[in-house]
Amino acid sequence: MIGFDYGTSNCAVGVMEGNRPAILPLGDHGRYIASNLYAPSREVIVNWLYRQLPSAEQATFKQQRAIALQKGQAEIRELALDGIPAELSFGRDALTHYLQEPDEGYYIKSPKSFLGASGLLPPQIELFEDIVAAMMSNVKILAEAALGRNITQTVIGRPVNFQGLRGEESNRQALAILTRAARRVGFKDVEFQFEPVAAGFEYEASLDQETRVLVVDIGGGTTDCSMLLMGPRQAASQDRGRDLLSHSGERVGGNDFDIAFALKGMMPAFGLNSSLASGKAIPANGYWQAVAINDINQQTEFYSAANGRFLRQLVRDAAQPELVKRLLTVQQHKLSYRVVNAAEQSKIALTEHTHQQVDLSDIDDGLSIRLDREGFGLACQRELNSIASLMKDAIDQAGTQPEVVFVTGGTARSPVLNQFLQQQFQHTPIVIGDHFGSVTAGLTRWARHVFS
Repeated sequence: MIGFDYGTSNCAVGVMEGNRPAILPLGDHGRYIASNLYAPSREVIVNWLYRQLPSAEQATFKQQRAIALQKGQAEIRELALDGIPAELSFGRDALTHYLQEPDEGYYIKSPKSFLGASGLLPPQIELFEDIVAAMMSNVKILAEAALGRNITQTVIGRPVNFQGLRGEESNRQALAILTRAARRVGFKDVEFQFEPVAAGFEYEASLDQETRVLVVDIGGGTTDCSMLLMGPRQAASQDRGRDLLSHSGERVGGNDFDIAFALKGMMPAFGLNSSLASGKAIPANGYWQAVAINDINQQTEFYSAANGRFLRQLVRDAAQPELVKRLLTVQQHKLSYRVVNAAEQSKIALTEHTHQQVDLSDIDDGLSIRLDREGFGLACQRELNSIASLMKDAIDQAGTQPEVVFVTGGTARSPVLNQFLQQQFQHTPIVIGDHFGSVTAGLTRWARHVFS
């Protein structure tokens, strides 16, 4: 049995070693593998997945996905003629492949962000299920290699609310995709646990008395807040429903901080906030579409042929065409992930440094942008205010104030966020958990509860 954090930013797997959870090494990736995938062509994903499936699943899968498998096989033959292997890459390797040839192949980051999206057509749902299953299969194979045995039982983390406009219907859609993908790759028993609740389990192990804890889990795709009663007596209970006093969640997480930083910190160098030759402001929507990597519709529109024509005209009409031409380059060479990745890496660097120089000379000769902590804070005011609202909502629902605030998630490392949280809770202790491992550890503890 394992705890499986299929995260928006990273994936990790935990097992119990005695009374302590341990996070498994996943081959060369270490304990955390970035939640991304690169394929030489989108059509080959289904064929790669078919080869990895347990033999008992292959016949059914082949029957259900016959047309997709045939298309993939034809694409594999085309790739073979060009000497390109039909293999998938994950984690750092996937990002490396994308950055080497951004306008070739198929790259997706954080597919979990899309699973609750409204308006997905059946072929899109099938594609996301294949992508999730391929990533889960890769993680499962690496985890089984580390353990030397098969894994058939898992508790998977889930946000309080997935991205989507349809509330519980979006949640059901996302959970159905995750469940089908997990069972397809060989997990026979699949359970879910709220990620903020799981994150709190690890902190609970350190408590010696009942404590009201506001758990704030700032993940890659969502922020989830839960007010929990925690302590030794609660930890021994099989049913934690009555200990969960309240919860709130929204699709605002690390990815949104990266996107906001890319938009407000970097896009001015691409013409955002500049003017047309007529004196009118440059239309801003294209800049948002360029960096909205977690919105299928926005990205589809940005990379459409019609938008390409619009941007070429915008270059001709701009007072500073050399700036807008950079946006056209992003569109023509599919560089959205490149730009947002630069913002993400800068966000991480600003944890230790007050400023960061970003080299974008691959987009335009000599292009370099200086970013700093103050600019990061200003760029992310909307996201910070959303987190404050979520925390207030959880407290209001519970009808009581927390005795401790427990914060986890990769973005929690940011000094900007830490300062913001201190302003919100000036008289309440704030505990910063393992930025990446708290959820995995809690899911692992819960797996022992439900499968023992």
